[in-house]
Amino acid sequence: MAKVFLAKGKGLRVESGHPWVFRHEVQKIDGEFEDGDIVDVLNFKGKFVGKGFINSKSQILVRLLTRKNEEINIDFFRKRVQDAWEYRKSIGYTQNCRLIFAEADFLPGLIVDKFGDVLVMQTLSKGVDKFKDKLVEILVEVVNPKAIYERNDARVREIEGLDLRKGFLYGSSPVEVEIEENGIKMIVDIENGQKTGYFLDQKENRVAIRNFVKDKVILDCFCHTGGFTINAAKFGASKVIGVDISDTAIEQAVKNAKLNEVESKCEFVVANVFDYLNELDDKKEKYDMIILDPPAFAKSIHTLENAKRGYKEINLRAMKILKKGGILVTCSCSHYMKPDIFFEVIKDAAIDAKKTLRLIEYRTQAKDHPYLISYEESLYLKCFIFQVL
Repeated sequence: MAKVFLAKGKGLRVESGHPWVFRHEVQKIDGEFEDGDIVDVLNFKGKFVGKGFINSKSQILVRLLTRKNEEINIDFFRKRVQDAWEYRKSIGYTQNCRLIFAEADFLPGLIVDKFGDVLVMQTLSKGVDKFKDKLVEILVEVVNPKAIYERNDARVREIEGLDLRKGFLYGSSPVEVEIEENGIKMIVDIENGQKTGYFLDQKENRVAIRNFVKDKVILDCFCHTGGFTINAAKFGASKVIGVDISDTAIEQAVKNAKLNEVESKCEFVVANVFDYLNELDDKKEKYDMIILDPPAFAKSIHTLENAKRGYKEINLRAMKILKKGGILVTCSCSHYMKPDIFFEVIKDAAIDAKKTLRLIEYRTQAKDHPYLISYEESLYLKCFIFQVL
């Protein structure tokens, strides 16, 4: 087994609990290895730090699996999967949930979402991909699903030197799976939907709008397949307009509205949200609530400044078309848009819009997407609820 030695003065972050070893933090590597192998990580004094997957093609050279000097075998992975499943059961997430959240569940690069009795799996690192077949066996043993579908069409796999693919790894199922969330039925397209088919991380935030929607006219921007839209309609809104640039997402949202018998309250528009908000401002239209749940504008630290401008623009435009006392629900799923930075962006937008904001609530991702304080990347979703005065 090859040994990776951390450079003096550069390994403190890893020794303090972060699971990633970057190239520039390494002093030397002793021994031969192939990408995806398990290696020992030691500090510059030769003290054992942990074991993890190595990949020379990635800037993240090693992804740590364990801090113990233990054997990495099928029993190791079975225990990891069992622990993740037990945690979800302990917080009441058993039907629809993120079953395994990669590094936050000590299984770097592995994502598993559970939609009823169907699992959707992504192996996004070279190392964990080597164990894919074994992990399927373990998931069948521990969770007993009807089917496991592979959504390994994420571009991040190419960085790891992996190909893109999707299809059933176990069992069979319709690729459109009906789930129930917050008492609402949703159709999840596990084959072609974004990511694994549905954004489970907003489950609790979709409930959080309940007290603000009764008899209100609401605009849901970047509505995807209608999660917030339909929750608002079911919670008593008089009208909800869902806007998304994707024809496919809007088609699915229309189906979901009909499935929940709220199609008379819901209107869906295919449009660029930036342009659409501007048009509404020009028309002097006003809304009681606006929901902003865009895709990640900052994919890397290098795109952060452009992302800040994008977030500021949509928040400023939304504030301008909210009624006095209206509610702004604004989200960011960009890890690099840290909570304090996002807050400042919203604050700047409010100054330019000449609005005063009252913070009602600050929220993050649902509890089935756990946050490890030693791994700040696992906290990525921010959701602010403001009253705009």
